[in-house]
Amino acid sequence: MDNNTLLNEVIAKAQTWLDGNYNEETKADIRKMMEADDKTELIESFYRDLEFGTGGLRGIMGAGTNRMNIYTVGAATQGLSNYLIAQFPDVPQISVVIGHDCRNNSRLFAEISANIFSANGIKVYLFEDLRPTPEASFAIRHLGCQSGIILTASHNPKEYNGYKAYWNDGAQMIAPHDENVITEVMKITNVDDIKFEGNPALIEIIGEEIDKAFIESIKTLSLSPEAIQRNNDLKIVYTPIHGTGVELIPRALREYGFTNIIPVPEQNVVSGNFPTVVSPNPEEPAALDMAVKKAIATDADIVMASDPDADRLGIAVKNDKGEWILVNGNQTCLIFIYYLIRRWKELGKVKGNEFVVKTIVTTEIIKQIADQNGVECYDCFTGFKWIAAVMRENEGIKQYIGGGEESYGFLPETFVRDKDAVSSCTLMAEIAAWAKDNGKTMYELLQDIYLEYGYGKEKGISVVRKGKSGAEEIAQIMSDFRTKPPKEIAGSKVSVIKDYKTLKQTNVGTGVVSDLDMPATSNVLQYFTEDGTKISVRPSGTEPKIKFYIEVRGEMKSRADYDAADAAANAKVEAVRASLGV
Repeated sequence: MDNNTLLNEVIAKAQTWLDGNYNEETKADIRKMMEADDKTELIESFYRDLEFGTGGLRGIMGAGTNRMNIYTVGAATQGLSNYLIAQFPDVPQISVVIGHDCRNNSRLFAEISANIFSANGIKVYLFEDLRPTPEASFAIRHLGCQSGIILTASHNPKEYNGYKAYWNDGAQMIAPHDENVITEVMKITNVDDIKFEGNPALIEIIGEEIDKAFIESIKTLSLSPEAIQRNNDLKIVYTPIHGTGVELIPRALREYGFTNIIPVPEQNVVSGNFPTVVSPNPEEPAALDMAVKKAIATDADIVMASDPDADRLGIAVKNDKGEWILVNGNQTCLIFIYYLIRRWKELGKVKGNEFVVKTIVTTEIIKQIADQNGVECYDCFTGFKWIAAVMRENEGIKQYIGGGEESYGFLPETFVRDKDAVSSCTLMAEIAAWAKDNGKTMYELLQDIYLEYGYGKEKGISVVRKGKSGAEEIAQIMSDFRTKPPKEIAGSKVSVIKDYKTLKQTNVGTGVVSDLDMPATSNVLQYFTEDGTKISVRPSGTEPKIKFYIEVRGEMKSRADYDAADAAANAKVEAVRASLGV
């Protein structure tokens, strides 16, 4: 399509908004875009419809079909309402929970959605103010609701917002409900199809009673109360990075037994503009800079940070040289799983039907720990909804210990069905207290895990390829890896290939092909080599990039070997990169 044709289509589309039942503020924004000499913003706002995908909506805020606004949010809520009414004909009163984060317009979108649900005869439990995403998941289960939504764009930049839809188990929707809701949302083609006029009688404001129930549930997770008692003055620096953890996480830590929670005052300011960071993402080292400076000033024991909707946890610890280092998502998950399995065993809670869950791109050391301790380890696709799906399948049959992913998400409980930085913060503080009780720092604990189970190093690499040509290039890269798989990587022979698109596993040595037991297909390739290296390759579902996940293994005989093992692993990662051409 040439530029003139595209522009004409965009103008025609924008005109339908000017002619339709849209508010004056929206129309003024559109007129401004149409009158501008540079039509880039107009094109970006209208060239396509913002898709309600399997993860809900996520996009830049503004007027237009390709933006997050009250009308795109309204269409999503109307479509979900229609689906719930069709799915639950025998439920006397269908109900939903609505939660939201600190982002600009999140409260507005939440209230608009509440009005639409109630206009459709659906009971709404609307949080009085911002709350962590995991608390909304908890509330769906606690209140016995059929669904729920959360207005959040997680750790995206400030211009973004998002809309996540949940089912009655408190987890994000998977098949068939995700696809079915998408179909219903796509049927909303006219603003007049959306019932904006709410029924106040069906909207109930919730807050403290849910906070209290949530925290009381979290307190039941403690496995080492004596260690907390003895180390209750552990110095914990915590930052919510301007987000929803600001009150609930310090409160949960205090009620758990910790008395010395050190805030980062500048980042306790709730703001959708995230004034102290470029990106409010605890995966980014810069997001923890202020917290680490506070830790240096106060001689803290641990630094913890949650993202704006408080479902991801980032931590920093002091190494053996007195330097503060960031612990990556794989290592955080590793610490949780190691501690949980070890303490469950010590307390006699392991009976033989326990399990943990990790995503396929998360470190294999977790599986090793589980296997060596008689605990089953499930692998699932990237995205926490898949961890929740494994939990749902095993409910009432097996005991869930914990599950997590390399992207800083962990869940140590069953009363929530999404990653949870609130419970993860309290549990991580307990682990720090337990380590201290055992004469170890958190850094030494991590080293000891590697000593027991072997050293591992993980590296994620994203190759960005923008636009139509970029998408074609990414597709070609995947095709090349699939049709011409590497025979060796960094000097080690490839022994196993897993293709999650065909759900086939190939033993390269024997040529034996077997089936992969997964609930769906996914465009992911994995290569395992004889020396324990694991490579995962997948296109991003949300960004114009292809992602490579590299995991290499090494050896440690003592804590003193850690730096040498790390250096050797870094060299190995670079060799793998060279082999793959990335």
